Amino acid sequence: MKKRLPPLNWLRSFEASARHLNFTQAAAELHMTQAAVSQQIKGLETKLGCALFVRLPRGLELTDSARAYIPGVREAIEQLALVTDEVFGKERSHTLTVRVNLVFFTTWLAPRLADFRQQHPDIDLRFTSNIWIANQDSDADVEIRYGKGLWPGFTSNRLTWDELIPVCSPELLDSLSPPENPEALGDFTLLHVIGYEEGWGYWLNKLGYHSIDASQGIHFDSLVTALEMAAQGHGVALGRTSLIGPMLESGRLISPFPDRTGTSESFFLVTPSNKAIRPHIEAFRYWLIDQAGLEAEE
Repeated sequence: MKKRLPPLNWLRSFEASARHLNFTQAAAELHMTQAAVSQQIKGLETKLGCALFVRLPRGLELTDSARAYIPGVREAIEQLALVTDEVFGKERSHTLTVRVNLVFFTTWLAPRLADFRQQHPDIDLRFTSNIWIANQDSDADVEIRYGKGLWPGFTSNRLTWDELIPVCSPELLDSLSPPENPEALGDFTLLHVIGYEEGWGYWLNKLGYHSIDASQGIHFDSLVTALEMAAQGHGVALGRTSLIGPMLESGRLISPFPDRTGTSESFFLVTPSNKAIRPHIEAFRYWLIDQAGLEAEE
């Protein structure tokens, strides 16, 4: 069923005129001419099929229909203004939209954001997740992706230099015979992350453990889920050293073997190469690269 929704500009003219009970004052507020406001009110009355104002010698008076209509109109306009400010901000030029890998955000970026907020209190932040690169957020100013840094049309800055290391819950090892070496991984559930080229198969082959079935176990679409499952004792995950520090320090995860190997995949700050970088985007870019440099020095 087609809705009888009048044009928004007609409703704004009606709301202002009802508040002032004067077309001239309403026109001044809306930066319009008195004739334009009067014409929009006539259009609205025709659309609705009833009069909204009684024209008096010294002003206007609302009809009974207008008195019943104005509360809903006013609430709708106020709600629209509120949600517009909430989503887009009063100064959209100072809102930074970052599309970010979820595990990188929760374990690496979030603990550092207080420093950025302190340095740049005038920049509002908006975060969206990017589990799959194909589902690009065209509104994102910058993006943090996992891969090898080669994406056509984008400039990449490397943020992490990782080693791959098996991790699991201490309780998992307590419930089974402690493994003497990675050959015993065949007795454990392997926790995989879909989309990572350098996963369990890569790690086992790189270190020469060819007898273990690298395909067995549980598969997840994000590393943050795999790490949480490992912490809850469901199996052994392959962690990235830049991300697992806090969970190792807290004891939720342990590293049962010293075996580890480097990875060519890592997290990158990605910006479109064909767009000018605005000052608030450049501020975040410089800050993030600086934080990555501090991480590499530790």
